[in-house]
Amino acid sequence: MMAEIPDPDEPESGPDVITDGVFEQEFYLDGEQAGAFLVELGEQLQSGNEITISSAEWELPFTFEEPVELEIEFLGYGDKELEIELELRGARDEPAPHVS
Repeated sequence: MMAEIPDPDEPESGPDVITDGVFEQEFYLDGEQAGAFLVELGEQLQSGNEITISSAEWELPFTFEEPVELEIEFLGYGDKELEIELELRGARDEPAPHVS
């Protein structure tokens, strides 16, 4: 199962797989779409240390290690805003050396 961003335009070829470099994309979804994405992502997080996020144009597989950082930020003045950020650190292929 992949956490997929809804996209009405389907490309003619398969999605680009992102495994290195820098990638950033912002999405504006309604509450139902955002909730469905978060449920799918949550199910992946609960089932192991590998997730895949995708749209019709790209796919981003990612192996993470714990702990997972969850940050909640609330701005309660002016234009109120609630920000929920999830940060996953990539799993290392080899254990870190022991330093004594």
